[in-house]
Amino acid sequence: MTRKKWSWFTIVNYAVLSLLIVICLVPILHVIATSLSERIEAVAGNVGIWPKGFNLAAYQYVMEDAQFWKSLSVTLMRVAIGVPINIILVILTAYPLSKSNNRFHGRTFFSWFFVFTMLFNGGMIPGYIVISKLGLINSIWALTLPGAMNVSYMILMMNFFRGIPNEIEEAAVIDGANQAQVLFRIYLPMSLPSLATIILFATVANWNVWMDGYMYMNTPDKYPLQTYLATILMESKTNVEALMTPEQLARLSQISQKTIEAAQIFLAALPIMCVYPFLQKYYIKGIVVGSVKG
Repeated sequence: MTRKKWSWFTIVNYAVLSLLIVICLVPILHVIATSLSERIEAVAGNVGIWPKGFNLAAYQYVMEDAQFWKSLSVTLMRVAIGVPINIILVILTAYPLSKSNNRFHGRTFFSWFFVFTMLFNGGMIPGYIVISKLGLINSIWALTLPGAMNVSYMILMMNFFRGIPNEIEEAAVIDGANQAQVLFRIYLPMSLPSLATIILFATVANWNVWMDGYMYMNTPDKYPLQTYLATILMESKTNVEALMTPEQLARLSQISQKTIEAAQIFLAALPIMCVYPFLQKYYIKGIVVGSVKG
């Protein structure tokens, strides 16, 4: 029985990947440990990757925080509305642009048009003026419509469509299928890895973004979850206390603000962390194939 020989490249590769795993895991473990530690230990900065004195008071506080759940519901609504809009626009744009210039004569112009919008934009102030003039301020549409069309997702899907043999489409057309039937009955079922990758990207993007909520929402009740957490972490103590009820302020004196923030951050990231393992196999295949084919 021959022994497997390890090359220097393999050894260095495993070492670098192991280091990256540690770098990614340590902050997560620190946040979890801080959220579960005693108030004094957290304030003193004695918590590493293991809790100092097991305490669930921070999670109890978060569970009773009405604003946290309101912001979570806004984020869930944003994902439920924003992700389908992203996917529909990406599919309907990527399919015609995946055709050759002989079949779609305006393909080059529209391709460069979308690439230009990916590289250049009007900026924050013109964007706010547009949203304001459209009457979308303080509405869920201000969070979903501005980023509804993502060009990078479109390019990924377009390259995947290009990798599907033309003979399959030709056979479907001979059998009487129109372009809509070819897209939804043939191309999309064959593009599930790329589609799952885009769904994952769109979900994470809609879940994590916070700046637009800070700009377009006038009241804390309309803040998405990440905006609410960013407000707590960045604003002054006076502004943070304005978001809290008197009962919460009374309990805040008994619980460390640091442990509460850690608990909120972990609970906010938990849903996305649970989604990743189920889409990982599609993600790996979709991102590789969609980026090199065509």
